[in-house]
Amino acid sequence: MKKWIALLVLGIGAAYGYPRWQAWKMTSKPVDASARPTTALVETRDIQFAVSAAGEIGPAEQVSVRPEVNGRISELPVDLGDIVKKGDLLFTLDDRDLQIEKQSSQKEIERASLQLTQADRNYNRSVQLFAEKLISQELFEDTKTQADLSKNALERSQKSLDLLNDRLRKTRVEAPFDCTVLTRPISIGQAVSGSGGFNSGTEVLTIADLRTMIINAHINQADVTRLKADQEVDVTVEAVTGLKVLGKIERVAPQAMIKNNVKGFAVRILLKDVDPRIRPGMTANIKIPVGSAMDVVAVPLAAVFTEKNSDSGIPERFVYLKKGDGYDRRVVKVGISDLFFAEIQQGLESGETVMLEMPKEEKAAQSKALAQKSATQGKGPGGAPKPATSPAGAGVSAGATSGTGSVSAPKPGGTSTTRPAGSSAAR
Repeated sequence: MKKWIALLVLGIGAAYGYPRWQAWKMTSKPVDASARPTTALVETRDIQFAVSAAGEIGPAEQVSVRPEVNGRISELPVDLGDIVKKGDLLFTLDDRDLQIEKQSSQKEIERASLQLTQADRNYNRSVQLFAEKLISQELFEDTKTQADLSKNALERSQKSLDLLNDRLRKTRVEAPFDCTVLTRPISIGQAVSGSGGFNSGTEVLTIADLRTMIINAHINQADVTRLKADQEVDVTVEAVTGLKVLGKIERVAPQAMIKNNVKGFAVRILLKDVDPRIRPGMTANIKIPVGSAMDVVAVPLAAVFTEKNSDSGIPERFVYLKKGDGYDRRVVKVGISDLFFAEIQQGLESGETVMLEMPKEEKAAQSKALAQKSATQGKGPGGAPKPATSPAGAGVSAGATSGTGSVSAPKPGGTSTTRPAGSSAAR
Protein backbone atom coordinates (compact mmCIF):
# COMPACT_ATOMS: atom_id res chain seq x y z
CA MET A 1 0.00 0.00 0.00
CA LYS A 2 2.79 2.41 0.92
CA LYS A 3 4.53 1.59 -2.38
CA TRP A 4 1.46 2.62 -4.41
CA ILE A 5 1.08 5.83 -2.39
CA ALA A 6 4.71 6.76 -3.06
CA LEU A 7 4.31 6.11 -6.79
CA LEU A 8 1.14 8.22 -6.84
CA VAL A 9 2.93 11.15 -5.16
CA LEU A 10 5.84 10.92 -7.63
CA GLY A 11 3.42 10.88 -10.57
CA ILE A 12 1.56 13.97 -9.34
CA GLY A 13 4.89 15.79 -8.76
CA ALA A 14 6.11 14.96 -12.25
CA ALA A 15 2.85 16.09 -13.85
CA TYR A 16 2.98 19.38 -11.91
CA GLY A 17 6.69 20.16 -12.31
CA TYR A 18 7.40 19.15 -15.92
CA PRO A 19 5.50 22.04 -17.62
CA ARG A 20 7.19 24.56 -15.33
CA TRP A 21 10.60 23.07 -16.04
CA GLN A 22 9.96 23.40 -19.78
CA ALA A 23 8.90 27.06 -19.31
CA TRP A 24 12.06 27.83 -17.30
CA LYS A 25 14.20 26.10 -19.93
CA MET A 26 12.68 28.26 -22.66
CA THR A 27 13.24 31.54 -20.75
CA SER A 28 16.80 30.68 -19.68
CA LYS A 29 18.23 30.27 -23.16
CA PRO A 30 21.54 32.12 -23.61
CA VAL A 31 21.47 35.40 -25.50
CA ASP A 32 22.67 35.06 -29.06
CA ALA A 33 26.03 36.84 -29.44
CA SER A 34 25.03 37.96 -32.93
CA ALA A 35 22.31 40.15 -31.40
CA ARG A 36 24.95 42.50 -29.94
CA PRO A 37 25.58 45.71 -31.89
CA THR A 38 28.76 45.62 -33.96
CA THR A 39 28.68 49.19 -35.27
CA ALA A 40 28.05 52.65 -33.81
CA LEU A 41 27.28 56.04 -35.25
CA VAL A 42 29.73 58.90 -34.78
CA GLU A 43 27.82 61.65 -32.98
CA THR A 44 28.30 64.94 -31.18
CA ARG A 45 27.78 64.93 -27.43
CA ASP A 46 29.01 66.38 -24.13
CA ILE A 47 31.76 64.47 -22.30
CA GLN A 48 32.64 65.10 -18.68
CA PHE A 49 35.42 63.26 -16.88
CA ALA A 50 35.63 63.20 -13.08
CA VAL A 51 37.86 61.48 -10.54
CA SER A 52 35.83 59.48 -8.03
CA ALA A 53 36.96 58.43 -4.58
CA ALA A 54 35.72 57.82 -1.06
CA GLY A 55 36.89 59.40 2.18
CA GLU A 56 36.04 59.86 5.82
CA ILE A 57 34.51 63.05 7.15
CA GLY A 58 36.15 64.63 10.17
CA PRO A 59 36.42 67.99 11.92
CA ALA A 60 39.05 70.43 10.71
CA GLU A 61 40.02 71.23 14.31
CA GLN A 62 39.99 68.43 16.90
CA VAL A 63 41.77 68.63 20.25
CA SER A 64 42.52 66.01 22.89
CA VAL A 65 42.16 67.92 26.17
CA ARG A 66 44.68 66.82 28.82
CA PRO A 67 45.67 68.61 32.04
CA GLU A 68 49.15 70.10 32.32
CA VAL A 69 49.49 69.15 36.00
CA ASN A 70 48.65 66.08 38.07
CA GLY A 71 45.50 66.12 40.15
CA ARG A 72 42.00 64.83 40.76
CA ILE A 73 38.93 65.93 38.81
CA SER A 74 36.77 68.13 41.03
CA GLU A 75 34.43 69.71 38.44
CA LEU A 76 33.32 68.35 35.06
CA PRO A 77 30.30 70.37 33.89
CA VAL A 78 30.25 69.14 30.26
CA ASP A 79 29.21 65.86 28.68
CA LEU A 80 28.96 64.20 25.26
CA GLY A 81 27.46 66.41 22.58
CA ASP A 82 27.51 69.62 24.64
CA ILE A 83 28.21 72.80 22.66
CA VAL A 84 30.75 74.93 24.48
CA LYS A 85 31.76 78.54 23.84
CA LYS A 86 35.32 79.78 23.87
CA GLY A 87 36.45 80.46 27.45
CA ASP A 88 33.77 78.26 29.09
CA LEU A 89 34.89 75.87 31.81
CA LEU A 90 35.65 72.31 30.70
CA PHE A 91 36.91 70.87 34.00
CA THR A 92 38.87 71.76 37.13
CA LEU A 93 41.31 69.83 39.29
CA ASP A 94 41.34 69.65 43.08
CA ASP A 95 43.75 72.42 44.17
CA ARG A 96 43.67 72.11 47.97
CA ASP A 97 47.27 70.88 48.18
CA LEU A 98 48.43 73.70 45.97
CA GLN A 99 46.53 76.26 48.03
CA ILE A 100 48.35 75.05 51.15
CA GLU A 101 51.68 75.32 49.34
CA LYS A 102 50.71 78.82 48.27
CA GLN A 103 50.01 79.91 51.83
CA SER A 104 53.33 78.46 52.94
CA SER A 105 55.10 80.30 50.16
CA GLN A 106 53.43 83.56 51.14
CA LYS A 107 54.65 83.13 54.72
CA GLU A 108 58.12 82.43 53.37
CA ILE A 109 57.97 85.71 51.47
CA GLU A 110 56.96 87.59 54.62
CA ARG A 111 59.85 86.02 56.52
CA ALA A 112 62.34 86.88 53.76
CA SER A 113 61.01 90.42 53.65
CA LEU A 114 61.55 90.86 57.39
CA GLN A 115 65.04 89.43 57.12
CA LEU A 116 65.83 91.83 54.28
CA THR A 117 64.57 94.80 56.35
CA GLN A 118 66.78 93.75 59.24
CA ALA A 119 69.80 93.22 56.97
CA ASP A 120 69.34 96.63 55.35
CA ARG A 121 69.11 98.30 58.78
CA ASN A 122 72.32 96.58 59.95
CA TYR A 123 74.09 97.52 56.75
CA ASN A 124 73.13 101.20 57.00
CA ARG A 125 74.34 101.30 60.61
CA SER A 126 77.62 99.62 59.65
CA VAL A 127 78.17 102.20 56.94
CA GLN A 128 78.08 105.00 59.53
CA LEU A 129 80.25 103.11 61.98
CA PHE A 130 82.80 102.19 59.31
CA ALA A 131 82.97 105.82 58.20
CA GLU A 132 83.83 106.82 61.78
CA LYS A 133 86.28 103.89 61.89
CA LEU A 134 84.48 102.28 64.78
CA ILE A 135 84.19 98.82 63.14
CA SER A 136 86.61 96.76 61.14
CA GLN A 137 86.57 96.28 57.38
CA GLU A 138 85.65 92.63 57.79
CA LEU A 139 82.56 93.37 59.88
CA PHE A 140 81.43 95.99 57.39
CA GLU A 141 81.71 93.56 54.46
CA ASP A 142 79.82 90.85 56.41
CA THR A 143 76.84 93.13 56.95
CA LYS A 144 76.82 94.03 53.25
CA THR A 145 76.91 90.34 52.25
CA GLN A 146 74.08 89.56 54.63
CA ALA A 147 71.94 92.27 53.08
CA ASP A 148 72.57 90.88 49.57
CA LEU A 149 71.69 87.32 50.67
CA SER A 150 68.45 88.51 52.24
CA LYS A 151 67.49 90.28 49.04
CA ASN A 152 68.23 87.12 47.03
CA ALA A 153 66.15 84.96 49.40
CA LEU A 154 63.18 87.30 48.95
CA GLU A 155 63.42 87.05 45.16
CA ARG A 156 63.59 83.23 45.30
CA SER A 157 60.48 83.11 47.49
CA GLN A 158 58.67 85.38 45.07
CA LYS A 159 59.58 83.12 42.10
CA SER A 160 58.33 80.07 43.98
CA LEU A 161 55.01 81.82 44.55
CA ASP A 162 54.76 82.68 40.86
CA LEU A 163 55.28 79.01 39.92
CA LEU A 164 52.57 77.94 42.36
CA ASN A 165 50.16 80.51 40.93
CA ASP A 166 50.88 79.15 37.44
CA ARG A 167 50.13 75.60 38.59
CA LEU A 168 46.94 76.79 40.22
CA ARG A 169 45.92 78.49 37.00
CA LYS A 170 46.44 75.21 35.12
CA THR A 171 43.97 73.39 37.40
CA ARG A 172 41.21 75.27 35.57
CA VAL A 173 40.88 74.20 31.92
CA GLU A 174 38.76 76.32 29.55
CA ALA A 175 37.63 75.82 25.96
CA PRO A 176 40.20 77.21 23.50
CA PHE A 177 37.52 77.81 20.80
CA ASP A 178 33.81 77.28 20.15
CA CYS A 179 33.46 73.52 20.09
CA THR A 180 31.42 70.38 20.69
CA VAL A 181 32.36 67.64 23.13
CA LEU A 182 33.01 64.41 21.22
CA THR A 183 34.23 62.07 23.99
CA ARG A 184 34.48 62.15 27.78
CA PRO A 185 36.22 59.04 29.13
CA ILE A 186 36.85 60.51 32.63
CA SER A 187 34.44 61.07 35.53
CA ILE A 188 34.49 63.35 38.57
CA GLY A 189 36.87 62.20 41.30
CA GLN A 190 39.17 60.34 38.97
CA ALA A 191 42.91 61.01 39.29
CA VAL A 192 44.66 62.20 36.14
CA SER A 193 48.28 62.80 35.18
CA GLY A 194 49.70 65.89 33.54
CA SER A 195 50.77 66.13 29.89
CA GLY A 196 54.40 66.24 30.94
CA GLY A 197 54.14 62.82 32.60
CA PHE A 198 53.76 59.23 31.37
CA ASN A 199 52.15 58.72 27.96
CA SER A 200 51.62 62.48 27.54
CA GLY A 201 49.03 62.62 30.31
CA THR A 202 45.42 61.47 30.72
CA GLU A 203 42.85 62.41 28.08
CA VAL A 204 39.84 63.97 29.82
CA LEU A 205 37.87 65.23 26.81
CA THR A 206 37.96 65.33 23.02
CA ILE A 207 36.54 68.49 21.52
CA ALA A 208 36.10 69.66 17.92
CA ASP A 209 34.63 72.50 15.91
CA LEU A 210 31.87 70.82 13.90
CA ARG A 211 31.11 73.95 11.93
CA THR A 212 34.18 73.29 9.78
CA MET A 213 34.43 69.76 8.39
CA ILE A 214 36.94 68.14 6.05
CA ILE A 215 37.25 64.92 4.05
CA ASN A 216 40.49 62.97 4.01
CA ALA A 217 40.59 61.06 0.72
CA HIS A 218 43.17 58.80 -0.95
CA ILE A 219 43.53 59.60 -4.67
CA ASN A 220 45.26 57.23 -7.10
CA GLN A 221 48.63 58.45 -8.37
CA ALA A 222 47.34 58.28 -11.96
CA ASP A 223 44.70 60.93 -11.21
CA VAL A 224 46.46 63.22 -8.73
CA THR A 225 48.22 65.22 -11.47
CA ARG A 226 44.82 66.51 -12.60
CA LEU A 227 44.03 68.00 -9.18
CA LYS A 228 44.85 71.47 -7.91
CA ALA A 229 44.11 73.61 -4.87
CA ASP A 230 40.71 75.37 -4.62
CA GLN A 231 39.20 72.97 -7.17
CA GLU A 232 35.49 72.35 -6.53
CA VAL A 233 34.31 68.88 -5.48
CA ASP A 234 30.85 67.27 -5.51
CA VAL A 235 30.19 65.34 -2.30
CA THR A 236 27.49 62.83 -1.38
CA VAL A 237 27.13 61.34 2.10
CA GLU A 238 26.17 57.67 2.31
CA ALA A 239 24.43 57.97 5.69
CA VAL A 240 22.21 60.88 4.59
CA THR A 241 20.17 59.86 1.55
CA GLY A 242 19.87 62.54 -1.12
CA LEU A 243 22.28 64.96 0.56
CA LYS A 244 24.70 66.63 -1.85
CA VAL A 245 27.16 69.28 -0.73
CA LEU A 246 30.04 71.15 -2.28
CA GLY A 247 33.63 71.21 -1.20
CA LYS A 248 36.98 72.44 -2.40
CA ILE A 249 40.44 70.88 -2.46
CA GLU A 250 42.48 72.46 0.32
CA ARG A 251 45.71 70.47 0.20
CA VAL A 252 47.35 67.65 -1.79
CA ALA A 253 50.10 65.73 0.00
CA PRO A 254 53.53 66.01 -1.66
CA GLN A 255 54.51 62.44 -0.66
CA ALA A 256 52.84 59.29 -1.98
CA MET A 257 51.66 56.56 0.37
CA ILE A 258 50.26 53.05 -0.03
CA LYS A 259 46.75 52.44 1.30
CA ASN A 260 44.79 49.23 0.62
CA ASN A 261 47.62 48.15 -1.73
CA VAL A 262 47.05 51.27 -3.87
CA LYS A 263 49.74 53.92 -4.21
CA GLY A 264 48.25 57.38 -4.07
CA PHE A 265 48.26 60.76 -2.37
CA ALA A 266 46.31 62.08 0.61
CA VAL A 267 43.95 64.89 -0.38
CA ARG A 268 42.25 67.19 2.12
CA ILE A 269 38.86 68.55 1.02
CA LEU A 270 37.10 71.35 2.91
CA LEU A 271 33.29 71.17 2.98
CA LYS A 272 31.25 74.27 2.24
CA ASP A 273 28.03 75.04 4.16
CA VAL A 274 28.16 72.00 6.44
CA ASP A 275 24.75 70.40 6.94
CA PRO A 276 23.93 69.77 10.64
CA ARG A 277 23.15 66.13 9.81
CA ILE A 278 26.77 65.48 8.86
CA ARG A 279 28.73 63.86 11.70
CA PRO A 280 32.42 63.02 12.11
CA GLY A 281 33.29 59.52 10.91
CA MET A 282 30.68 59.34 8.14
CA THR A 283 31.76 58.07 4.72
CA ALA A 284 31.62 60.52 1.84
CA ASN A 285 31.76 59.80 -1.88
CA ILE A 286 33.52 62.55 -3.78
CA LYS A 287 33.55 63.37 -7.48
CA ILE A 288 36.17 65.83 -8.72
CA PRO A 289 35.51 67.19 -12.25
CA VAL A 290 38.87 67.35 -14.01
CA GLY A 291 37.88 67.74 -17.67
CA SER A 292 34.93 68.41 -19.94
CA ALA A 293 34.23 68.87 -23.62
CA MET A 294 30.92 70.23 -24.90
CA ASP A 295 29.35 69.39 -28.26
CA VAL A 296 32.30 67.38 -29.58
CA VAL A 297 32.59 64.44 -31.97
CA ALA A 298 32.59 61.24 -29.93
CA VAL A 299 32.52 57.47 -30.37
CA PRO A 300 32.10 54.60 -27.88
CA LEU A 301 35.31 53.51 -26.18
CA ALA A 302 34.96 50.05 -27.74
CA ALA A 303 35.46 51.58 -31.19
CA VAL A 304 38.95 52.93 -30.41
CA PHE A 305 41.87 50.51 -30.84
CA THR A 306 45.52 51.02 -29.88
CA GLU A 307 48.57 49.53 -31.59
CA LYS A 308 52.28 50.36 -31.67
CA ASN A 309 53.46 51.83 -34.97
CA SER A 310 56.01 49.47 -36.53
CA ASP A 311 58.05 52.37 -38.00
CA SER A 312 58.14 54.91 -35.14
CA GLY A 313 57.48 52.54 -32.23
CA ILE A 314 54.95 55.03 -30.86
CA PRO A 315 51.48 53.74 -29.92
CA GLU A 316 48.76 55.09 -32.21
CA ARG A 317 45.00 55.00 -31.90
CA PHE A 318 42.69 54.15 -34.77
CA VAL A 319 39.14 53.11 -35.65
CA TYR A 320 37.65 50.88 -38.30
CA LEU A 321 35.41 53.05 -40.44
CA LYS A 322 32.64 51.08 -42.16
CA LYS A 323 32.63 51.52 -45.97
CA GLY A 324 29.73 49.59 -47.52
CA ASP A 325 30.52 45.91 -47.05
CA GLY A 326 34.14 46.67 -46.18
CA TYR A 327 36.03 48.87 -43.81
CA ASP A 328 38.76 51.48 -43.69
CA ARG A 329 41.35 51.72 -40.93
CA ARG A 330 41.74 55.35 -39.93
CA VAL A 331 44.12 56.90 -37.39
CA VAL A 332 42.39 59.34 -35.01
CA LYS A 333 43.39 61.84 -32.34
CA VAL A 334 41.62 61.17 -29.05
CA GLY A 335 40.83 63.85 -26.47
CA ILE A 336 39.22 63.34 -23.08
CA SER A 337 37.03 60.34 -22.33
CA ASP A 338 34.64 59.17 -19.66
CA LEU A 339 33.61 55.62 -18.81
CA PHE A 340 31.68 55.17 -22.08
CA PHE A 341 32.68 57.63 -24.81
CA ALA A 342 35.89 59.18 -26.14
CA GLU A 343 36.29 62.56 -27.80
CA ILE A 344 37.67 62.40 -31.37
CA GLN A 345 39.57 65.60 -32.07
CA GLN A 346 40.77 64.60 -35.55
CA GLY A 347 40.00 61.85 -38.08
CA LEU A 348 36.21 61.44 -37.96
CA GLU A 349 33.08 63.43 -38.72
CA SER A 350 29.64 63.23 -37.23
CA GLY A 351 27.34 60.79 -39.04
CA GLU A 352 30.00 58.26 -40.02
CA THR A 353 29.80 54.64 -38.85
CA VAL A 354 32.55 52.84 -36.93
CA MET A 355 32.94 49.20 -35.99
CA LEU A 356 32.87 48.09 -32.37
CA GLU A 357 34.78 44.88 -33.07
CA MET A 358 37.90 44.08 -35.05
CA PRO A 359 36.99 42.90 -38.57
CA LYS A 360 37.39 39.20 -39.32
CA GLU A 361 40.03 39.95 -41.96
CA GLU A 362 42.14 41.82 -39.40
CA LYS A 363 41.77 39.00 -36.90
CA ALA A 364 42.87 36.46 -39.50
CA ALA A 365 45.84 38.61 -40.54
CA GLN A 366 46.94 38.98 -36.92
CA SER A 367 46.61 35.24 -36.33
CA LYS A 368 48.68 34.53 -39.48
CA ALA A 369 51.37 37.02 -38.45
CA LEU A 370 51.51 35.49 -35.00
CA ALA A 371 51.86 31.99 -36.47
CA GLN A 372 54.68 33.13 -38.78
CA LYS A 373 56.45 34.78 -35.86
CA SER A 374 56.19 31.57 -33.83
CA ALA A 375 57.54 29.53 -36.78
CA THR A 376 60.46 31.96 -37.23
CA GLN A 377 61.35 31.75 -33.58
CA GLY A 378 61.30 27.94 -33.85
CA LYS A 379 64.02 27.84 -36.58
CA GLY A 380 67.74 27.55 -35.92
CA PRO A 381 70.66 29.39 -37.63
CA GLY A 382 70.39 29.70 -41.40
CA GLY A 383 66.64 29.13 -41.36
CA ALA A 384 66.92 25.40 -40.64
CA PRO A 385 64.40 23.97 -38.18
CA LYS A 386 65.67 23.27 -34.73
CA PRO A 387 66.13 19.48 -34.19
CA ALA A 388 63.21 18.03 -32.34
CA THR A 389 63.67 15.62 -29.47
CA SER A 390 61.38 12.64 -30.04
CA PRO A 391 59.93 10.87 -27.07
CA ALA A 392 60.54 7.18 -26.58
CA GLY A 393 58.52 5.08 -29.01
CA ALA A 394 57.69 8.09 -31.25
CA GLY A 395 57.33 7.68 -35.03
CA VAL A 396 59.44 9.06 -37.87
CA SER A 397 60.42 12.71 -37.54
CA ALA A 398 58.62 14.93 -40.04
CA GLY A 399 61.41 17.55 -40.31
CA ALA A 400 63.77 17.12 -43.28
CA THR A 401 67.43 18.04 -42.84
CA SER A 402 68.47 20.66 -45.36
CA GLY A 403 71.02 19.58 -48.11
CA THR A 404 71.66 15.97 -47.01
CA GLY A 405 68.90 14.07 -48.79
CA SER A 406 68.20 12.05 -45.69
CA VAL A 407 65.52 11.80 -43.02
CA SER A 408 65.82 10.82 -39.39
CA ALA A 409 64.11 7.77 -38.00
CA PRO A 410 64.10 6.78 -34.35
CA LYS A 411 66.04 3.86 -32.97
CA PRO A 412 64.35 1.56 -30.48
CA GLY A 413 64.38 3.27 -27.10
CA GLY A 414 63.81 6.80 -28.48
CA THR A 415 67.19 7.61 -30.14
CA SER A 416 67.37 8.43 -33.85
CA THR A 417 69.48 7.24 -36.78
CA THR A 418 70.02 8.61 -40.28
CA ARG A 419 69.25 6.64 -43.46
CA PRO A 420 69.28 7.65 -47.13
CA ALA A 421 66.12 9.20 -48.44
CA GLY A 422 63.86 6.66 -50.12
CA SER A 423 65.24 3.61 -48.31
CA SER A 424 62.85 1.30 -46.54
CA ALA A 425 62.56 1.39 -42.81
CA ALA A 426 64.13 -1.43 -40.86
CA ARG A 427 61.63 -3.93 -39.74
